[in-house]
Amino acid sequence: MTHDQQGTERLNFFSDGVFAILITILVLELHPPHETTFHALAALWPSGLSYAVSYLFLAIVWMNHHHLLKYAKRPAIRLVWANFAHLFTVSLVPFATAWLASSGLAGTAVAAYAFVFALVNLTYMALCAETVDRQAGSSVPTEARQFMRRRSLVTLGLFLFAVGAGYLYPVAGMAVIAICLVLYVQPGSARDAIDDAKPSSPPSALP
Repeated sequence: MTHDQQGTERLNFFSDGVFAILITILVLELHPPHETTFHALAALWPSGLSYAVSYLFLAIVWMNHHHLLKYAKRPAIRLVWANFAHLFTVSLVPFATAWLASSGLAGTAVAAYAFVFALVNLTYMALCAETVDRQAGSSVPTEARQFMRRRSLVTLGLFLFAVGAGYLYPVAGMAVIAICLVLYVQPGSARDAIDDAKPSSPPSALP
């Protein structure tokens, strides 16, 4: 393993550790009801909903982050700082989730929640530019780059729309956020587009 490969591996391992810690913090914000009744448990639905959405969001972000770093050939300073910026915005998710749950899906909390998602999407685009555009070179075809860029711009616009919609209509804001997540988990995601576009290695010659 070369020095550059070791550097990118360290970057990957560090990022994986951050994601693991954030998921742990997320679940620690789930508190059982004080009463042992189903009615008391049902009253915690805002906590359950916010936890489920945030967990799915972190899972999607981690998968895309993991596959982006596969195209990093060296730990360039721009890449390192783009990664730190991305992790910083992701680290805000547990706080936004806790506020959303404690507020009972209040408009201000939903707007802040959507804004954090928009920040994560924005820094993801910066990380994508450093890995796919700057370092991957011709290994990622133009079609795949354009697909990733279009989807990122669409979801960024939807997240920003959810900020305003969520402030006025919290349920509608959460619905828009859910749509953004569906766009990432359905077949034909950016991860699949890149993996499918990767040139396969030529078959070895028979002796």
